[in-house]
Amino acid sequence: MPNPLTIGRVAKATGCKVQTIRYYEQIGMLPSPDCSAGNQRIYEPAHIDRLIFVRHARELGFPLNAIRDLLSLADELDQSCEAADAIAREQLVEVERRIERLRSLKTELRRMIRQCKGGRIADCYVIEVLNDHTQCVSNHREVGA
Repeated sequence: MPNPLTIGRVAKATGCKVQTIRYYEQIGMLPSPDCSAGNQRIYEPAHIDRLIFVRHARELGFPLNAIRDLLSLADELDQSCEAADAIAREQLVEVERRIERLRSLKTELRRMIRQCKGGRIADCYVIEVLNDHTQCVSNHREVGA
């Protein structure tokens, strides 16, 4: 077979790391490829298409379970796209929530920086607030949790 699609070539073509490709195979998001006589994975162009789909969905912030559902929907082209629309709407709501939390964090960080007078660490307002969360104005506990 001339120029077989090895995992390295698939990684390069999709921008995914080899470990990520193996992980997606392991969790069933990417079908396992056939193996060569030398037991090397040989991928098909369809694997690349699926990885590009998954990667784009990940870039848009979709969680793996939503991507799995979207992949199932994509495999059945004759069905209504209502379920896909609902998944995308849920993701939009989550993105809007994250944006609001980030705006709150931005405001809090600006306040901390503005109130810090410089000088010694012992008098640093940034350090003081980070040590005592009760001084925070905004509620951002869930960010990064």
